[in-house]
Amino acid sequence: MFPEVLFLLYVGHLLADYPFQTDHQAAHKADPGRTGWTANASHAAVHVLACAALLGLGALVLGWRLPILPTLAVLVWIGTTHAVIDRRRLVTAWMQWARQPGFAAHGGAAHVDQTAHILALTLAALFLAA
Repeated sequence: MFPEVLFLLYVGHLLADYPFQTDHQAAHKADPGRTGWTANASHAAVHVLACAALLGLGALVLGWRLPILPTLAVLVWIGTTHAVIDRRRLVTAWMQWARQPGFAAHGGAAHVDQTAHILALTLAALFLAA
């Protein structure tokens, strides 16, 4: 079940991060203040909804019996980790700690960001499949 859960969570992530993310969310999700937090929270909520829909589809099509509380915990984890990662502070701190100024200057932050999201999704899938 782990590979299927991870795949569906990853597809949900891709849908929420690209076709379902508004220009406003993309431009302002890391901004300070209410505008930034609102854009960030609405973007994270789209992730939760997309992943919930795909897990529900997986349960329907593949006959999974997903336990409610662990599934809810996974969705909270996905929303929370996505929101924290997209504030960009952890990505910036990581790249400074890892001494990656050249990589950061040439678009590396987006790759570190996506790697962090995939790690969070992998942990969620491991938890749910256990």
